[in-house]
Amino acid sequence: MSLLKRMSAELIGTFWLVLGGCGSAVIAANFGGTGIGLLGVAFAFGLTVLTMVFALGHISGGHFNPAVSFGLMVGGRFKFTDFILYMVAQVLGAVLAAAVLYYIASGQSGFDISNGLANNGYGEHSPGHYSLASGFITEVIMTFMFLITILGATDSRAPKGFAALAIGLSLTLIHLISIPVTNTSVNPARSTGPALIVGGWALEQLWFFWLAPLLGALIAGIVYRCFADKTNTD
Repeated sequence: MSLLKRMSAELIGTFWLVLGGCGSAVIAANFGGTGIGLLGVAFAFGLTVLTMVFALGHISGGHFNPAVSFGLMVGGRFKFTDFILYMVAQVLGAVLAAAVLYYIASGQSGFDISNGLANNGYGEHSPGHYSLASGFITEVIMTFMFLITILGATDSRAPKGFAALAIGLSLTLIHLISIPVTNTSVNPARSTGPALIVGGWALEQLWFFWLAPLLGALIAGIVYRCFADKTNTD
């Protein structure tokens, strides 16, 4: 598959992840006074990845996340040059999705961009007002476990045909745990799109949501190499 086609798939998949996940939080979480709540938002993020891995995974590998591409690179599954280009496509998809979400949400009377677009944050911008340290540990560990799931589920020795389910449900569980702490990133592109639209504090804290997920992915890539089958090229 050509690199352009793979990058296009990554852009579309990341677009859907951000629009579906952040859109569910902004538009549907509290609709009518009740809405889908934390549980619904967590499942929305998981479903975006599950659907796109099934739809586009055979084209690009279904990363939709710079931390995933980075972890796969560290784990020996991905080329550095492809990582850079995938990252560009993923961030562009996230920014486009955030712009579309802003356009949709601003069509409601009384919409206030200062409330954000499901932005990630720590301290006073954490949904539960968790500290920077709590948020950092959460993002590193959640990304680590996400990458361990991805590396394991896509290993040639794993049962075939179930990777998308494992990955989607893993992301759902991650959101169920960490939405109160950081609004759940584990994905620098997902954090970047809304931050660029909202600006201000969201941009000031964006470094955090690149550093922590990439560190978690780095550790996971190194750790999973210990489980590698030396006779397996994966």
